[in-house]
Amino acid sequence: MNDGRVVCTKPGSGLLAQSVIKVTDRVLPAMRERGWGWVITSTSSGVVSPIPNLGLSNTLRSSLVGWSKTLAAEVGCYGITSNIVLPGRVATARIKFLDEAKASRESRPIEEVVAESVASIPLGRYGRPEEYSKVVTFLASTAASYITGSIIRIDGGYISAV
Repeated sequence: MNDGRVVCTKPGSGLLAQSVIKVTDRVLPAMRERGWGWVITSTSSGVVSPIPNLGLSNTLRSSLVGWSKTLAAEVGCYGITSNIVLPGRVATARIKFLDEAKASRESRPIEEVVAESVASIPLGRYGRPEEYSKVVTFLASTAASYITGSIIRIDGGYISAV
């Protein structure tokens, strides 16, 4: 059970934006009552650099950027911040699954697919989960109390859009 101080959301397939907004709406009253809180929404690089063949996903996830910015203006007076984090290629089970699926689909060795993906990242590697979590932890701390309505990339330079 969330105690109303922070809500971290990541839209899944299907409900995407609607599920994030519903969860946030459930915890905002407690945040307002306390006079502080953090809403941190993890979405996709597709919101700033659309991913080919994912038009619906790009569109729905992009709607969360406008919602988060609007929310920041609406709840800032209560001491609540609202930010978006955009992960790049972070070494998780999901990225492993996607790389394996691509290798299988294209009948290529997994090592070749991973090397190609890593080559597209200026830092030359996948991010570590703890690098992602440290940014989210920072955003959910008093050290970030003046950051709201922002998009924070955790991508090793992967997202090429300005």
